[in-house]
Amino acid sequence: MVSRSYSNLLDLASGDSPSFGGERKRFPRVATVPGLLSEVDDETCNSVGSEAPSSVSQERMIIVGNQLPLRAHRNEDNGEWCFSWDEDSLLLQLKDGLGEDLEVIYVGCLKEQVALNEQDDVAQTLLETFKCVPAFIPPELFTKFYHGFCKQHLWPLFHYMLPLSPDLGGRFDRSLWQAYVSVNKIFADKVMEVISPDDDYVWVHDYHLMVLPTFLRKRFNRVKLGFFLHSPFPSSEIYRTLPVRDEILRALLNSDLIGFHTFDYARHFLSCCGRMLGLSYQSKRGYIGLEYYGRTVSIKILPVGIHIGQHQSVLNLPETAAKVAELRDQFRGQTVMLGVDDMDIFKGISLKLLAMEQLLMQHPENRGEVVLVQIANPARGRGRDVQEVQSETYATVKRINNRFGRPGYDLVVLIDTPLQLYERIAYYVIAECCLVTAVRDGMNLIPYEYIICRQGNEKLDETLGLDPSAPKKSMLVVSEFIGCSPSLSGAIRVNPWNIDAVAEAMDSALIVSEAEKQLRHEKHYRYVSTHDVAYWARSFLQDLERACGDHLRRRCWGIGFGLGFRVIALDPNFRKLSVEHIVSAYRRTKNRAILLDYDGTLMPTGSLNTTPNIEAVGTLNNLCQDPKNVVFLVSRKDRKILTEWFSCCKKLGLAAENGYFIRPNHDSDWETCLSLPDFDWKQIAEPVMKLYTETTDGSTIETKESALVWNYLYADPDFGFCQAKELLDHLESVLANEPVSVKSGQHVVEVKPQGVNKGLVAEHLLTTMRQKGKLPDFVLCIGDDRSDEDMFEVIMRAKTSPRLSPVAEVFACTVGQKPSKAKYYVEDRSEILRMLQALANASEQAAKTAPTPASCGGLIINRE
Repeated sequence: MVSRSYSNLLDLASGDSPSFGGERKRFPRVATVPGLLSEVDDETCNSVGSEAPSSVSQERMIIVGNQLPLRAHRNEDNGEWCFSWDEDSLLLQLKDGLGEDLEVIYVGCLKEQVALNEQDDVAQTLLETFKCVPAFIPPELFTKFYHGFCKQHLWPLFHYMLPLSPDLGGRFDRSLWQAYVSVNKIFADKVMEVISPDDDYVWVHDYHLMVLPTFLRKRFNRVKLGFFLHSPFPSSEIYRTLPVRDEILRALLNSDLIGFHTFDYARHFLSCCGRMLGLSYQSKRGYIGLEYYGRTVSIKILPVGIHIGQHQSVLNLPETAAKVAELRDQFRGQTVMLGVDDMDIFKGISLKLLAMEQLLMQHPENRGEVVLVQIANPARGRGRDVQEVQSETYATVKRINNRFGRPGYDLVVLIDTPLQLYERIAYYVIAECCLVTAVRDGMNLIPYEYIICRQGNEKLDETLGLDPSAPKKSMLVVSEFIGCSPSLSGAIRVNPWNIDAVAEAMDSALIVSEAEKQLRHEKHYRYVSTHDVAYWARSFLQDLERACGDHLRRRCWGIGFGLGFRVIALDPNFRKLSVEHIVSAYRRTKNRAILLDYDGTLMPTGSLNTTPNIEAVGTLNNLCQDPKNVVFLVSRKDRKILTEWFSCCKKLGLAAENGYFIRPNHDSDWETCLSLPDFDWKQIAEPVMKLYTETTDGSTIETKESALVWNYLYADPDFGFCQAKELLDHLESVLANEPVSVKSGQHVVEVKPQGVNKGLVAEHLLTTMRQKGKLPDFVLCIGDDRSDEDMFEVIMRAKTSPRLSPVAEVFACTVGQKPSKAKYYVEDRSEILRMLQALANASEQAAKTAPTPASCGGLIINRE
C-alpha cells in the first residue's frame, strides 16, 4: 500500500479526485491557513512518527526550493500554459550528481502567477510531465513572504546590513514573519502530499525555507532531511539582532544535515548555536556534529560548483563562435577586463568602477589599451537601494568615459540589458581578466564560469587565432568576502572597500607574465572541473545518508510547541525513568542505596543561589528516616558548607569535594578517601590560574582543601572555552611530575589529586554495606554531568559482582537526554524532586502499615 498522502497526489495526477470513506474530496491548490491539508480524513494524520504504511521501496529525493526549475509561458494561439525545464536552475543541475536510479521530485513555486481556476490542471500537468509539485501562494502572502521578510529582513541581515534606521531595511515587522512561517507551512503541506517518510530523502534549499524543517520533523519524526544555505551566515554579533533568532536556529536544527559553502559560514552558525542555545559541537573523524536532544545534527562544508556540461555545450554552439568573432573585432587591440554582477548593493559594482578610475589616473599608459566590460544583470530585489545603485553606476560610468575616453572608445562598457547565455559566455572567452568585487556574497559562481569558458575549444581558438595546443590562460581578481574565494588560491584576493588596493590588483593582473597566467589557470581549471555541481550534490547526498543511518534504530518522539518543537532521539536501551516504576521497585526492596548529585541535580545549573531549599532538605530527611535506606549526597562543595547546609539531616551521608572527604552521618567524623602526603602542587597551579583569571573577564578561582577549580561560567563563551583549553595545556605541562590530574568539565578546569572522583563514593558505600552483611537490592544513582559518569560506571559494573544482591534493581539515571553510561534519564530537576518525594511518601506509608522497622539498606544521593 502506498502511503496515504502519496496516493492522494497519484489520484490527482490520474485525473481522479481522492476519496475516503465514500466522501469525494479535492485537494485545495491554494493553502492560506496552516494545516489546511489535514482536513483530509486520515486516521494516521495525527501521528508524529514515521510509521506511515508504504510500499515504495525505491529511494527518492524530494528537492524543495523557493522556485521550481521550470520556465512557464502562455501559448499565444490557445492561451494554454506551456512549461519547460529551466536549464540554468541549480536545482535541476544538481540532479546529475544523484544517480539515474534515484527518482527526483521537485516542490516549489512557479515564477508566473496562475489563476485559481487553473491551478488544479497546472498541478496535474507538472506532476505527470515534470514530477514537480507547485506551491501556489496567494499574491499578497507571497509579497509579504518574499519581498517582505526574505528581502527586507533576512537577505540584508545575512549580508551584514543592520536595520539601524527605517531607511536601511526597515524595522522588524511581525506580520512579515508570520507570512514567512505561513508560506513555509504551505511548502510543508506540499511535501507531505508526496513523501514516503521511511524511504524518501528531503533536501531543502536556502534562506526562504529555514523553518520548513520544523514542520516536516513535527509530522515525521524520522524524516531524512537535509538543508543547504546558499547565502552567507552572519557572525553572532549580527545574527543576534534578529528578533526571531532562536526560532530560526531551532528550526534549522530539526534537519539531519546542514550545509554551508565555507567554513566561515559554518563557524558563525556554530557560534550562534553556542551563544544563544548553549549547544556545543564536536569534530569526529573529519565530521562536525551538534548534539541536540539526543540527535546529532551534522554540518557539511562544501562550496557548490557549476554545470560544466552546460557551458561546454554552449561553447560549441555556432552562435557563440559568431559572438566571439564580433567581440574580437569590437575590442581588437584592447585588453578586456570583465565584470558580471547583479545590480544590487552587495555586488560592489560602484567600487569596481572607482577602482578602474583610480587605475587610469595612476597608470595613464592603460588609457586606450584597457576596457572594462560590466554586465549588470537585473536586481532580484526591488526598492530604493536598487535605484540608488543604478543611479550611481550610470553616473560613474559616464564620468569615467567623459574624462578618459575619446570618440569611438569607451573605457567602461556597461551592458544593463539581459543577455543570452551564449552571449555572456562569449564575453568570458575574450576577457583577459575577470573582476568580482562583491562586498558580501554567499558563493558567486562567476569566476568558475569564467575559468571553464577560458579553456575554450578548437573552434573558438581558431576564431581568436590561438594555437589549440598552447596552454590556456586566465586571471582572476576576487573579493575576499565571497564564498568562492577560499577555493581559488591562484586568484588575486582584494578587499573591495580598499579602492587603491583593487586598482593595484587590476594593474598586477594586466602585467603578470604569460607563464604565470597559464599556471594560475591550470590550477583553477583542475579544481573547478573536478568540483562541479554533480560532485557537490553527490557529496551532500552521501553525507545525508550517513547522517540518517541510525534513524530506525533510535526511539523518537516530539516535544515542544510551535517553532520550539524538537525531536528527542534516544538509544533503545536508554529510557525515561517513570515515577511509578521506581516506586514499585522501591516498595519491594529492603536494603536501598541512593546516590544524588547536587548542582544540576538538586539545584539548577548556574544558579547564583546554590543553597538547598526547604523542600529538598525535607525530602532528603524523610528518606533518611527510613531504616531501610542509606542516603548519600555527593558534591563539589567543601565539607564546611555541606555540614552547615545539611545539619538537620542527622542520618544523611555526605561526600565533599567530589568524594575526597566522606562522612557516613552527622555523628561521624570526616574521612579522606585517599592518603596524600602534601598539597605543595597548589603553589604551582594557583599562580597559573590567577594569570588566566586576570585575562579572562568573568572567570573565578574556587579554592578547596583538596582541589583548585577555575570557573568560566560567566565569561564570554568562546573566549572562555579558548582560555580553558590553553589553561588545561599549561597546567598539564607544569604539573606533569605532580600526583594530580587536570580535568576540564562544564565551564571549569579542575586540578585534584589523582584517583579522586565520585566513583569512590559509590565504591565506599557498596563495600561498607557488604561488610555489614547487607547487600543492596535497590540502588538509585542520579547525576547530570561528566563527573557523575564515574558513579554510573561503578554501580553498573557492580550488577555482575557480589557487592549487590542477585535480584538487585539498579537505576542509574542522568538528567536530560544525552550520551551517558546511565540507562535511564529524567527531564529536569523538578522531576527529580517529584520522584524523591514519591519515594519518601512510600516510606511513610510503609512505616504506618509495618510497626516493626526492617533492616537498613543503602541509598546514595549525589549532590552535584
